[in-house]
Amino acid sequence: MLWIALHLPQLPLEALLRGSPSPEPVAIAAGHSILSCDREAAARGVRPGLGNSAALALAPQLRIRQRDAASETEALLGIAAWAAQFTPSVALEFPAVVLLEVSGSLKLFGGMENMLCAVREGLDAMGFSASLAAAPTARAATWFARAASTATSATAAGRSCNPPGKGALLQDMTQLRHALPSLPVALLCCDALVLDGLRAIGVGSMGDFLALPREGLARRFGQGVLDDLDRALGRAPDPRTFFMPPAKFSAGIELPAEVTQAEALLFAARRLLVQLGGYLTARSGGVQRISVKLFHRDAGLSEIIVGLVAPSRDVEHLAQLLRERLGNVVLREPVRSIAIEADAILPLPGRNLGLFPDEAGAPGNWEKLIERLRARLGNHAVHGVSVHPDHRPERVAVTVEPGAKFSAAAPRAQGQCPATGALPEFGRRPFWLLEPPRPIREVGAVPHYEGPLELLAGPERIESGWWDDDDVVRDYFIARTRDESLLWIFRERHGRGGWYLHGLFA
Repeated sequence: MLWIALHLPQLPLEALLRGSPSPEPVAIAAGHSILSCDREAAARGVRPGLGNSAALALAPQLRIRQRDAASETEALLGIAAWAAQFTPSVALEFPAVVLLEVSGSLKLFGGMENMLCAVREGLDAMGFSASLAAAPTARAATWFARAASTATSATAAGRSCNPPGKGALLQDMTQLRHALPSLPVALLCCDALVLDGLRAIGVGSMGDFLALPREGLARRFGQGVLDDLDRALGRAPDPRTFFMPPAKFSAGIELPAEVTQAEALLFAARRLLVQLGGYLTARSGGVQRISVKLFHRDAGLSEIIVGLVAPSRDVEHLAQLLRERLGNVVLREPVRSIAIEADAILPLPGRNLGLFPDEAGAPGNWEKLIERLRARLGNHAVHGVSVHPDHRPERVAVTVEPGAKFSAAAPRAQGQCPATGALPEFGRRPFWLLEPPRPIREVGAVPHYEGPLELLAGPERIESGWWDDDDVVRDYFIARTRDESLLWIFRERHGRGGWYLHGLFA
């Protein structure tokens, strides 16, 4: 087995503040002492362990927020669901570690280095920093990742918020046995009294611990510390309960400051979309509809629906669609938090590739174009056209969802489209129809439209619609004007009668 451990030392801070960069220094407190802080606060001398009052004395503009364990747990679960795209074997070690068993996935991602790079880039895009380490056992990978976080903090010139450290990359037990003695003994899962006792006898590293007799250690400190070490070295089993991604996606971010312009929400929304993309990859699916929920100052809720023509999990495309939608939104109240939900996860089939790439003919380009047009202009402005089983020309073509297929049983759609196709069973038809038909003059029993018209073909009689009180009785003709244009005209056979221009041939 081969495990990758993700240790997130700044999770208490990032779980609350990854929505956007804070305009002022921020710290997370546990009770009356500082637990974590951002770079601005660290530059002013704020440190973990410092009292809240002392921190405010150093940085009067400091915003202190209490630790939110529920937000941290939600963030960790979201990371686990996102990480399932790399392997189905994802385990959690609370409060801040995600474990991935990747021995069966390395070939798919082109090796360990490529996988670690993809994990780092994804975490950064979601707004999380982490120390990563790989080892043959889950316990050892966790220790090395935590040690990398500690080493990074210790060498960051006093800064408490810093880039993630680079952990060890150990792919076999021989490398593990050589590297383990250098780790600090504080990584053992034991209480403070045991650690104080080990330090009292001069044990500061795992190497010092391993050099002591096991029987004496077990009598003095208990068997638990030895069991923990044996699990790290692969001598004892270390079973893990693997994480199961939820059936539906739901994730949110609390914004560090109220947002009054809709476009400014894209920063936080993009981080949620990256999380959604990883979740969908793990499910081998896509979405055709996502709901973006905006929570306002007055506890109200606004919802933005982003619809797609075909299922997709392309994060960049989803971000483009949301950008178009946000550009047309006027916020009624400042927004304090944002969430994205996706209920229907649809299967996303693979795409066959040709021997030679052909970007111009790549499938799906028309779908993305329609989706972007709808996001910018509204769903009502972009639609598909289908035929409707009706003899009346103005009802033959109906608007449908793009890509929808003709169904003879489908009801008449709202909003008729003036364009029709050629229907041989009804005779030759023009491409463009006028709505409504335009009356034309009759002079000496001859229809006139910019002069007398020459009837070339017809009549084609259409009698239909008696069942819905909109019946028509018409004789249609193809006529030619003096400038050789072809028109589609009809003579009304009931009511007031008369001639009408109904269509133009291209």
